[in-house]
Amino acid sequence: MKLATLCYLKQNGKTLMLHRIKKVNDIHAGKWNGLGGKLEPGESPEQCVIREVIEESGLSITRLRYHGLLVFADFKGDDWYVWVFSADQFSGDLIESDEGHLEWVANELIPTLNLWPSDHIFLPWLADVKVFSARFQYHGDSFLSHSVFFY
Repeated sequence: MKLATLCYLKQNGKTLMLHRIKKVNDIHAGKWNGLGGKLEPGESPEQCVIREVIEESGLSITRLRYHGLLVFADFKGDDWYVWVFSADQFSGDLIESDEGHLEWVANELIPTLNLWPSDHIFLPWLADVKVFSARFQYHGDSFLSHSVFFY
């Protein structure tokens, strides 16, 4: 079981996306993702996502919004539990990421990026005020099905 976070930074109709093209043996190689990563021992999801965003982008979140929990079952042999956040207030300057190329992408262009199939499903939910809990069934990297609850 893997515990992780995702965060989508929003500004002026754009979202900061990470094109995963730099890390060797990256399970997301070639895909576009939000920022985030694995929780360290004793760390809360909020602490994790704030730390990961600083590490990957150089930006410090000043206002964080929680959206929900995603379960990626049997994703490349592991079950991933991922807390999803967005932020529209942050400070600092973008740095060069070790994991890929950072780019502010117009929100309407995000569906055209090379995303995981599940991302096409849950990313539109970020525009809603509801909190979600969803399970995405994978087998390896093949997407099979999903279920969701909105609160």
